[in-house]
Amino acid sequence: MLEIVREEAYYFAPQRQTKILNEGWAAYWHSKLMTEKILDASEIIDYADHNAGVLASAPGQFNPYKVGISLLRYVEERWDKGRFGKEWNECDDYDTRRTWDKHLGLGRQKIFEVRQLYNDLTFIDEFFTEDFCYENQFFSFARNLSSGNYEIDAREFKKVKNKLLYQLTNFGEPFIAVEDANFENRGELFLRHRHEGMDLHVDHSRATMTAIHRIWHRPVSVATVIEGKPRLLRFDGSEHSDRPL
Repeated sequence: MLEIVREEAYYFAPQRQTKILNEGWAAYWHSKLMTEKILDASEIIDYADHNAGVLASAPGQFNPYKVGISLLRYVEERWDKGRFGKEWNECDDYDTRRTWDKHLGLGRQKIFEVRQLYNDLTFIDEFFTEDFCYENQFFSFARNLSSGNYEIDAREFKKVKNKLLYQLTNFGEPFIAVEDANFENRGELFLRHRHEGMDLHVDHSRATMTAIHRIWHRPVSVATVIEGKPRLLRFDGSEHSDRPL
C-alpha cells in the first residue's frame, strides 16, 4: 500500500514542482488573450471583475496565480528594459535604476526561456528580487505564542524570501527520515526531523504519528526542534507526549 502511494506521489511530483509557474503562465496568457484578442470593450469590465477574484489573496494565504503572473510580468518588463547584467547589478543610483530603459524588447523571449528551464523553487530563487518584494508589499507572518494569533513576523526581504523558499523546498513538506526501526530495543519506530528553520506543525505531527502507529503497531517517536530547543515527540498508541531531548 505504501509503495502504491509513493509511486503515485512521484508521478505527480513535477506538477507540484511547477505550481506557481503553471498557474502564473495560465493567468498571464488568459489575460493577454481575453483583453487583446477576444473580448470587446463592453466585456472587459466583467472579465476584469471575474479575474480579480482569481488573483485575489485572502489573508494568510498564498495565491500561486497571483505570485506567478506578477513575477512573470516583472521578468518580462526587466528584460524589455534591459534591467539585467553586470551594468544593472552594479548600478546603485536610485533615479538611474528607476528610469532605466534600454528598449531591448527581450521580455517575451525571456519568459519562454523561464517557462522551459525553471521550476518554482529556482524561479523564486532567481527572480524574486528585493525590488519585486517591496513593490508587491510581501511580508511573512507567524503565530504569536502569547496571544495565539497570527501576526506579521517580518517585512525584511531576506527573511521573506527565505521563508518562501522554505515553503517550496520538498513541496513544503518537512524532511523526516527513519533513524531506528528498533528504538530502545523495543520495536519502536524512531524518526528524525531535519530542521531547516521551520518548526513542525504540532497538530499535523500528532495526526501523522497516529496514522504511522496504525501501520507500525508500536510507539512512534520523532526527534525535532521546537522554538530553538531539541524535543522528542512520542505517540504510544493512546496518548501523545513531548519532552526535552
